[in-house]
Amino acid sequence: MRILLATTAALLLLAGCSSPYVQTIVANRTGGDIADLQVDYPSASFGTDKLPNDADFKYRFKIQGSGPIKLSYTDAGHHDHAISGPNLYEGQRGILRITINLPDNAIFSPQLSPAH
Repeated sequence: MRILLATTAALLLLAGCSSPYVQTIVANRTGGDIADLQVDYPSASFGTDKLPNDADFKYRFKIQGSGPIKLSYTDAGHHDHAISGPNLYEGQRGILRITINLPDNAIFSPQLSPAH
């Protein structure tokens, strides 16, 4: 009986502690390696030093505040690029896929629930 009560209590705690997050996948489909990849979102940023061609970079974050997402990187020809994406809102959760397919072009594909 104690095990059942402990399990029930743990499940209730886990259900109540769910925080919204966004699972992001940045896909490099440019035909060359990318360096200094950075994604800025409201209140923070993430990135990686190198993203090889045909590779994906995954990152999970929580949106605090609201504002646009911005992507910057250096291509294989050592040219810097900066691209603005959609607005994100505090409380949203889901998946955001960013496909970089040409210099100065990225497709932002958000599948995010509305903010509560």
